[in-house]
Amino acid sequence: MSEIREQLRYSDEHEWVLQTEGSKVLVGITDHAQCQLGDIVFVEYPEVGAAVSAGDSIGTIESVKTVSELYSPVSGRITKVNSTLIDQPELINSEPYDGGWIVEVELEEGLEEALGKLLAAEAYAELIK
Repeated sequence: MSEIREQLRYSDEHEWVLQTEGSKVLVGITDHAQCQLGDIVFVEYPEVGAAVSAGDSIGTIESVKTVSELYSPVSGRITKVNSTLIDQPELINSEPYDGGWIVEVELEEGLEEALGKLLAAEAYAELIK
């Protein structure tokens, strides 16, 4: 059974969002997604400063089985990337909600509006049943 954290919001594309400070959020892929992908060997993410819209592809995640698109669940500007993943992409497998976060985004819209468009933990659990 995949781990689903109550304090996160989720996209239909299996990304999670966590508010960090003010209008900034961390984005990563869910435990369910990393299980489906298998051993992750490479992560490609956007440049810091890049503008992104919800639903846009912002990179790829390569595993031993496949390459998968990474989609932004929110609109805003990339303020940080998890450069640790360059040398340790497997952190996404072992710590998908902690050390395996992928990007930080400064939201274009209000926090409540952005998070309101995403799934709560219970709804995400239903999605992956």
